[in-house]
Amino acid sequence: MAEKYDVLVIGGGVTGAQILRELARYRLRIALLEKEHDLACGATGANSAIIHAGYDPEPGTKKAYFNVLGSRMYEQVCRELDILYKHCPSLVIAYDEEQAGTVAELVRRGQGYGVEGVKLIDKRELEGLEPNISESAVCALYAPSSAIIEPWMAAIGAAENAMDNGAVVFLNAEVTDISKITDGYIINCADGREFAAGVVINAAGLGAAKIHNMICAPSFEIKPRRGSYAVLDCENLVKNILFPCPTNEGKGILITPEFHGKTMLGPDSRPVDGGESDVDMDDIAKIRGIVPRYLKREIPFAAAMRTFAGVRPAADRGDFIIEQPAGAPGFIDVAGIESPGLASAPAIARHVAGMSAALLDAKKDPRFNPCCRPRARSRLLDYARREELIKKDAKFSRVICRCEAVTEADIIDAIRRSCGASGIKGVKIRAGSGFGRCQGGFCQPEVLEILARELGIPEDEVLYNGPGSNVLTGKLKKGMGI
Repeated sequence: MAEKYDVLVIGGGVTGAQILRELARYRLRIALLEKEHDLACGATGANSAIIHAGYDPEPGTKKAYFNVLGSRMYEQVCRELDILYKHCPSLVIAYDEEQAGTVAELVRRGQGYGVEGVKLIDKRELEGLEPNISESAVCALYAPSSAIIEPWMAAIGAAENAMDNGAVVFLNAEVTDISKITDGYIINCADGREFAAGVVINAAGLGAAKIHNMICAPSFEIKPRRGSYAVLDCENLVKNILFPCPTNEGKGILITPEFHGKTMLGPDSRPVDGGESDVDMDDIAKIRGIVPRYLKREIPFAAAMRTFAGVRPAADRGDFIIEQPAGAPGFIDVAGIESPGLASAPAIARHVAGMSAALLDAKKDPRFNPCCRPRARSRLLDYARREELIKKDAKFSRVICRCEAVTEADIIDAIRRSCGASGIKGVKIRAGSGFGRCQGGFCQPEVLEILARELGIPEDEVLYNGPGSNVLTGKLKKGMGI
């Protein structure tokens, strides 16, 4: 028997999760289906973490429209969801006169879109903002409204808020078939679960074309592009987000300040056949060969603490696809959401939720609460506030991750929340343990113990991130007590 909902969202990345939250503003029965063990496992969990100001997309595109709107919404969204947000101006730098012309055109484009504060600055102004910029720099676009966030939390926080307002999230729910019925659609999952809904929203990222083709004639393809990154354990390498002059291949390899004293280099851009997100060291070598040209200061590659890669779900149309395909009323494609997809997500979500509400003649729910309860983040508190918390709960005094100063109380909070962590990586992205210099080498055993206790499962059943990723597989010597 199918579980019935008014709207089902397929895909638990930032776009799908933000759509779910916007739907929760209406009097609707809503749910989200995510095929992985957790949310934000795809492109949302591995990207540049930048809220682009909106000067870059081509005129007349959905990317241009939703980027500017979404960027303006983010600060309030992050405040409501209690997720980290930091204004960080971006600079697009020209290193010769030909590039200077391209940068000047981007400035005109951004001003035409209404991007706040975007302007062209000369070399003297650029050096004032970035004292270590290369001597060959000529001028730059300056966009003060750019920002950085923790992108996975933009998905998790939105889903959590939606759940607190009555939405349901189903994990390990891989969609295998969709069929049309009189008043909507039937969706079947790999594990045998069956759902019915009047409206279905396809926000499946890399799998969006596959989902579309289950119910419609093919009308687009996803052309995945992988980008690799390197994270340096160094602070103040740059003060702003540094972009090179863009090319036909994209925004280029950049240098980005991160939270907690780190710097990120990348990404490159390489076509791949599917969702392969393994790091290719040739790509890292390419990044290392390019970024030293940006600065006159030596880049401390010896401080590299990790590398990772993400895969962009680019569509063959070259723009976001947000539409009801012909012959499928109530089925909405939200596909090809590559950069600036993260920045655009809140605006896309509001638009798609509005489309869905209109199809169902749904009214706003006055009981909707847009705010999540505050998150436990000991490392961000001053001494006095920490002392107050320790008096109430001694677990705030037990530091589990010494690199990032994450306490046992922080980890428990990450597990117990709506849409809480159920694996090692889930704790990492929610609480911050494992993001530091040792990359979880010292804290992971203690995180595992806490997960086992909180979830009520044996330690050898604790997963890193998904089925088959058990951290422990058994004792080294049976019968020896070890």
